[in-house]
Amino acid sequence: MNTNGAQPATAAAGPRYAVHSIDHYALEVPDLSVAEHFLDAFGLTLRHNAGWLEAYAADGHCWARFREGEHKRLAYLSFNCYAEDLAGIRQQLADAGAAFVNDAPHGQAGGIWFFDHDGNLVQVKAGPKTSPDAKIKAGLESAPAGQRGAVVRSQVQKVRPRRLSHVLLFSPNVPNLVGFYRDALGLRLSDRSADLIAFTHAPHGSDHHLLALVKSSAKGWHHAAWDVASVNEVGQGAAQMANAGYSRGWGTGRHVLGSNYFFYVLDPWGSFCEFSADIDYIPAGYDWPTGDFAPEDSLYQWGPDMPDYFIRNTEA
Repeated sequence: MNTNGAQPATAAAGPRYAVHSIDHYALEVPDLSVAEHFLDAFGLTLRHNAGWLEAYAADGHCWARFREGEHKRLAYLSFNCYAEDLAGIRQQLADAGAAFVNDAPHGQAGGIWFFDHDGNLVQVKAGPKTSPDAKIKAGLESAPAGQRGAVVRSQVQKVRPRRLSHVLLFSPNVPNLVGFYRDALGLRLSDRSADLIAFTHAPHGSDHHLLALVKSSAKGWHHAAWDVASVNEVGQGAAQMANAGYSRGWGTGRHVLGSNYFFYVLDPWGSFCEFSADIDYIPAGYDWPTGDFAPEDSLYQWGPDMPDYFIRNTEA
């Protein structure tokens, strides 16, 4: 047993070509007006474009798109890679048994479209690196002696996430999907807990996890995590959402795998948006000490007990 509580695990170096970032995700939801109210309260900037509701973080990037459908589900997930790697990734996808889609869906031309082994629609295209190139430290609001450390409640500014950090999907076979994304897109295993949950990162430098997977009886969408500047903003974000009528969720607490401070807000469709601060960072080319952690010791270091609905897959 390692001193950090993890059993050693083997992380394959992975193939030659790899994506470097998530560009955006797209969800179908039952009511776009409800989505607009929730996302605006969360602190995202919204624009309507060709039937989609687009969500922008403070960095100006469009990280998410929403359109109406019969029920909540992932429409597609879009990754970026370097232009010179796209052909190599296409070959890796073919070798990994991906089911290619010839016509670009959802009006999103360009790149490679395919279904992963769970049937999720995925795009890979040449695009800018949206993952950070270095650790972005979260600030700690602290005042020197003789000065107040916090403003009064009425002066608290609205929390606006800086960027998307990661997404988490339900999967009926986590190890199989980890292997697919390793072989096809070059994502490397960061840490896991048995076959229950796994966290993967991009080898070009990314947060501890770019794509995470958790076990369920069916595929589904669990959450998107949005980076904020401090643990104080995590708590302020929770209060901000409660004031807007979204009081259910989980947090504030601190994770073990990824180490980030968190608050998860339950959205109107039974999934979550997370305020996240100070997640671990894996530099480009770094050999992260992958661990296999006991379930009871891996989810969170401190915080309130996890509610039962946190691991409920409403799409199952």
